[in-house]
Amino acid sequence: MRAQIEIIPCKICGDKSSGIHYGVITCEGCKGFFRRSQQNSITYTCSRQQNCPIDRTSRNRCQHCRLHKCLELGMSRDAVKFGRMSKKQRDSLHAEVQKHQMQQQGAGKPQAEVQAYALASETQGLPKPGQEAYPSGHSLGTGRQAAGGQGYSSSEAGSPPGQPGLPANDVKHRPFVQHPGGGEFVVWPGFARLHGPLPTTRELDHIIQNVVKSHRETRQYVPEQLHTLRWKLFSQSEVDSYQRKSAEEMWQRCARNITEAIQYVVEFAKRIAGFLELCQNDQIVLLKAGSLEVVLLRMCQAFNPSNNTVFFEGKYAGTELFHALGCEDLTNSIFEFSRGMCSLRLSEQELALFTATVLISSDRMWLQERYKVERMQADLQLALKSVLQRNRHDPILAKLPVKVLSLRSLCGRHAEKLKDFRLAHPLVAHTLFPPLYNELFIMDSEHSATFDL
Repeated sequence: MRAQIEIIPCKICGDKSSGIHYGVITCEGCKGFFRRSQQNSITYTCSRQQNCPIDRTSRNRCQHCRLHKCLELGMSRDAVKFGRMSKKQRDSLHAEVQKHQMQQQGAGKPQAEVQAYALASETQGLPKPGQEAYPSGHSLGTGRQAAGGQGYSSSEAGSPPGQPGLPANDVKHRPFVQHPGGGEFVVWPGFARLHGPLPTTRELDHIIQNVVKSHRETRQYVPEQLHTLRWKLFSQSEVDSYQRKSAEEMWQRCARNITEAIQYVVEFAKRIAGFLELCQNDQIVLLKAGSLEVVLLRMCQAFNPSNNTVFFEGKYAGTELFHALGCEDLTNSIFEFSRGMCSLRLSEQELALFTATVLISSDRMWLQERYKVERMQADLQLALKSVLQRNRHDPILAKLPVKVLSLRSLCGRHAEKLKDFRLAHPLVAHTLFPPLYNELFIMDSEHSATFDL
């Protein structure tokens, strides 16, 4: 069952809860924190006496005590791994919800629409980690819809104005649209079609051709040209120069590069058959939820695993170039993820389909016509499975759900690092970041940037 538990606050910090997560009623923040603490095998320490108060305002001050409270109140490590609760846990939580509902009714409050739900669908067997929930009244605009891949800017090649990118004589930029969207968090449901008959082989072939064509037409850079530039590395003096930059400047640079990459992701989504037939709300939800994940997936094509470098602002750079960001752990994790993706040796066809299944994900919050997204996602996953079987890459299929969860974890950590940066440098975050970046990841009420689909 779906859940909208609003009458019981988060058991960990007291914030507004969003459901039963890993066996305990929690908010999205504590849900994500507990998931990351288990997936990344992190060991926390307390600088005080291991009895720090954990509430809405102090929950980020001591990770050790926050994790201890999660475990003490019953959050399950196994639920993170397997995505299931025991029947005893579910019954207990159902009873607690009913108790609170009766208490509110007895106090004369209006009856809340409350239904307890399991952490993840019993048919999926995987957790549903999430980042921040976006209310249905999000501030993104709903301007014109461009059909059939139309809506390019007047510039057919090159970086968006005012944004750093690769020189045109080094790497070919693909056309981009100026008004994209993107980022929240995915699960990997099974390859079962929930509505209607299974697609025929011919229909699957059409899906494959459409997605691969869409991917190739919206690549930011041509992989073959990137390959010829792998020798082009930043010199030590250039690395030193980047390391001397302020955190504000490096965050601005990375925000601009991420924003540029997301523009191509939006155009990719629009070209996937069926995407523009979804309602406007669901198009926006999917783009906001998945665009950063797709950017990280596409990054593996610009990654050189032989020397652990990635293409950035015209040359290949290692993790040390990004030292000024103050996010060494996140940077290392992103590089490690790219290395892991490269080790799978996915073909461009396989990568295109995997990217589409990540973007078209029916577990995103606030979808209005979820069944339509479920149909698209199931067909895309069947198409991916078909291609992997044809290429005799069946073992890879079992590894992809882990990559999806890793993407969610990375995006969640990006959100946390951005939050820390905003607290330290509010002026930069609010005035110097690209409007789209603010709209996607900051979500403050004062930001009202819009884009047209």
